[in-house]
Amino acid sequence: MIRILLAEDMHMVRGALVALLDLEDDFEVVCELERGDEVVAAALDKRPDVAVIDIDLPGMDGLTAASMLHEKLPECRTLILTSLGRPGTLRRALAARVSGYLLKDAPPKELAAAVRRVAAGHRAVDPQLALAAWGGTDSPLTERETEVLRLASEGAEASEIASLLHLSTGTVRNYLTTVVTKTNARNRVDAMRIARESGWLL
Repeated sequence: MIRILLAEDMHMVRGALVALLDLEDDFEVVCELERGDEVVAAALDKRPDVAVIDIDLPGMDGLTAASMLHEKLPECRTLILTSLGRPGTLRRALAARVSGYLLKDAPPKELAAAVRRVAAGHRAVDPQLALAAWGGTDSPLTERETEVLRLASEGAEASEIASLLHLSTGTVRNYLTTVVTKTNARNRVDAMRIARESGWLL
């Protein structure tokens, strides 16, 4: 019997996932959660074999929860569920030591197969996404450029960023201009999108 912890914040989706998993004779959902910051404590209590974790959770995102779970309970394998089919997000997931990465719109039979693969100690990753991630590029941005872009993507104005990073406003604007050039973006907003989708804004 494969013991499963499920973390998904949308009630209807969580209910559907539990129903799907319960159809399998060798699965037992031992714990249902809606917050990322509850994952580690619940896993230590219930000792599941596999944690199926949504990437977007309140309290703590799924990747952070998965990384912490790997540290505290390495024998529990993690399978990330996401609607984000982005190579950069997959690279972040692999860096967090997850065992599987599955898109939410995958056929139900793929979820069961992924859980079994992960429980057996194998990787389960959407093949098209894995191929795209393999061919992904490292960030062309420096650490400071990334920091400036991250703050800008959170809505901070150039003057606020300058104050936070102890820079002049002109220097911040120069960084943002350089970021647009390096990412081949049309403008700052486009640069933010490109960086986020490529996994450069962690």
